[in-house]
Amino acid sequence: MFFKKFFINYLVRRNKIVSSKKFQFLASKFFFSRIFVKSDGKKIYDLVAGFVYSQTLLSFVELGLLDKLLNKEHSIQEISKYLDLNYDKARLLCQSGAAIGILEIVKKDTYVLSRIGSAIVGVPGLQEMICHHKIFYDDLKDPVELLKGKIDTKMSKFWPYIVNKNNSNIKKIPTFPISKKYSDLMASSQILVSEETLGIVSLKRTKHILDIGGGTGTFLSEVKKSYPNIVTSLFDLKNVVRQINEKEKKHKAINNIFPGNFLEDNLPKVADTISLVRVLYDHDDLIAQKILRKVYNALPIDGTIIISEPMSGGDKPARAGDSYFGFYTLAMTTGKPRDKSMHFKLLKMAGFRKIKKHKGKRDFITSIITAKK
Repeated sequence: MFFKKFFINYLVRRNKIVSSKKFQFLASKFFFSRIFVKSDGKKIYDLVAGFVYSQTLLSFVELGLLDKLLNKEHSIQEISKYLDLNYDKARLLCQSGAAIGILEIVKKDTYVLSRIGSAIVGVPGLQEMICHHKIFYDDLKDPVELLKGKIDTKMSKFWPYIVNKNNSNIKKIPTFPISKKYSDLMASSQILVSEETLGIVSLKRTKHILDIGGGTGTFLSEVKKSYPNIVTSLFDLKNVVRQINEKEKKHKAINNIFPGNFLEDNLPKVADTISLVRVLYDHDDLIAQKILRKVYNALPIDGTIIISEPMSGGDKPARAGDSYFGFYTLAMTTGKPRDKSMHFKLLKMAGFRKIKKHKGKRDFITSIITAKK
């Protein structure tokens, strides 16, 4: 207790000193303190300018410039003609791209993609998600009003399964028409999450897996690639599963399809493993608790639940889980990224045991928790 109080007092005093103009002026004059001042200054500037960087990236994606510069260098004249922009504006865009690290200058006024830029092209679904951010950023244009709940957000209308969190008598998820744009984004954004999940959790002992809220079957398709003998079943809204590609059915990536609403309908008792990939964080605790209880009832004794989704860092906040997905779910008007203790509490309330959070190398993609019935 003494050390905690001492540490808090230290932080308060430190902040008073560092926030003074006199300290900032003097610190910039001395060699050792100047290093920290410069480092802090750059971090502050990046925080201020971060939105401009993201919009630069969006411009490259929407203009198709990442793909054009992937395999061949191009001059400003060529880029200007390709984009139908004047020379100065094309150069401004390319200089900005080089400044944030997605382009490299190979010679004067000639550019090619950097390693990071090439990775953006290679990551499945990333460019689609970057374009989708136009909706998210529009909701973020007044973050204070968003925090106060005074904005009718576009994000809440884009995702078709959003439930009004102010409705205390939640009985069902509305089934709005599902657009192809929504289904395509959902599928493409799931590929990387699926690969990360299957790289951490082994399904060697699984005979039959049921994916809840699995969209058009992206996760199950990835499961079949690694475990071709596993029986796969999918449960999602009728309007979603209606759009499952016939090719997926022919290749038997999905063996069984169960259309339904997991708040109205019981889950089929067919699988020894049930997966929830990016499902719970979309919903508030009341709904998450109801989903977990239904999963518990559908599993056999010693059956496994897999939860894979963005998670909060708790006492050690994470940029992806706490900042990005914190505001993302806020704009959706429902759900939240939960930390380990919150997930464990909900799972225990549903009756699960042997609860384990798995270590992953890329928590910014997803975090995974498993448990047993």
